[in-house]
Formats: sequence, structure tokens, C-alpha cells
Amino acid sequence: MAAARKTKGKTNGKKQKYSEADWQTRVNLAACYRLVALNGMTDLDATHISARSPENPEHIFLNPFGMLFHEITASSLVKLDLDGNIVEQNEYGLNPAGVVIHTAVMRGRPDLNSVVHTHTRAGMGVAAQKDGLLPLTQTSLRFYGKLSYHEYEGIAEPGEEDRLVEHLGTNSAMILRNHGLLACGRSVAEAWLMIHELEHACQAQVDAQAGGNGNLHLVPKEICESTAQQYIRFTGNKIPGERAWPAHLRTLDRVDSSYKT
Repeated sequence: MAAARKTKGKTNGKKQKYSEADWQTRVNLAACYRLVALNGMTDLDATHISARSPENPEHIFLNPFGMLFHEITASSLVKLDLDGNIVEQNEYGLNPAGVVIHTAVMRGRPDLNSVVHTHTRAGMGVAAQKDGLLPLTQTSLRFYGKLSYHEYEGIAEPGEEDRLVEHLGTNSAMILRNHGLLACGRSVAEAWLMIHELEHACQAQVDAQAGGNGNLHLVPKEICESTAQQYIRFTGNKIPGERAWPAHLRTLDRVDSSYKT
């Protein structure tokens, strides 16, 4: 995962009990929560972002249920195992639906290390449309042929995990129909980029549908396919999102650096 700026390793005046690798992952994950909040992509405390522990791939970090995203700090994140058991106790507990979704993806996709789930207006708007995300903009074409869909089954409960993983397949983004958006990455930085791009594509679609006479100009199939390949070529062997991640951290530092505590 992208390295966050080093901290002094203290929280509330006490020596950190975390390994350096886990601490840096916590800082990056807390930063992602703050970025989602800063970009107006929150739904009070109803959604969640996770990251896998580099010390133990069977453990993940998730937000404490009851804290808003702009309050999340590295030390407030909850560690749990992939069976949903809390490894480190906290005063808040966890969102049960979040546990179902994130443990399912992390268990089923060991190649992924971070998952973001949102309930934005644009994301829910597109999730409610039969045709899903349309090839309307360059941003939407990042996901052309690489976007999964999962039918709505109600608030996520145990028993849904296998279908979530099956529908995600080998993709890194999925629309949860009538629900919201899900984006994943090999790092927190990549997951942030994926949810940001998917959200913008949904916003553009809803805006386009709201204006004019409703006659939308879709990108031709052959251009969709070639543009999707361009995204792959431009990325090469690099993990998307890593290059700009330090800049996002600098932005957060100018706003409120408490995410690192």
C-alpha cells in the first residue's frame, strides 16, 4: 500500500501498540475516510471502507459504528478477522452489514487489500437504473467491460457473501443495484481512485439525464473498447492512484491532520 507520512507513533500520549506496517495502513485508511467526507460522499455513519492488515492478511480494519467519516483516526479503526470477530475491542462496535460485505470481498479476493462502499445520491441513482452505468463519458469508460452488478437482497446479512463475491468476479468495481457503489483496490490509494472515478461517472450520467430532451449520445462500442484498453496501457505495471496519493495526504494535512493520530 502507498506509504503515508511517518507519524510519531503516539496516540493520546501513549506509545503505539501497532507494528509500523499496520500503523501506516491505518493512517492511509483513515485518510481515505477523510477524503470521502471531504468530497461529500458520505451517508452519515451508514457506509464503510476497509483495508487488509499487512501483518496478517486474515485481519482487516473497519470503521467503528457510530463515528462519522470526518472523525475517523488511525487509532480509532477496528481490527477484525475474516469471520467477523473483533480482534481489538472498542467502545463502538461494528456495522453488521459492513462486516458482511467487507469480510466477503476480502476473503474471496485475496488479491485485494482495500474496499470502499458508498451510498451517494448519484451512485444510488445509477444503481436504480435498469441499464446501469452507460458509456457516456471518458470516466465511465474506465469501467467498460469491467463493472459488475449485484442484485439487491435487502440490508446485507450473513448468507449473502458468496453471491457478492461471485458477482464481483475478477473486477474491481461493482454496482449494488438499488443500493450503492463498491470499489476495490490492491491498495487504499487504488480503492480511493476507483470509487472517485465511479462516483464521477455516475454524477455525469445523472446530470446528463436531467438536462436537455433526454437524447443521450453514447460512445460507440469500438471506441469504448479501445478506450478501456488505453486505460490499461497508460497504467502499465503501476497501481492506479499511487502517484497522486501523497498529494491527497498533503491536502488533508492542510485541512486537518488528526487522521494520523
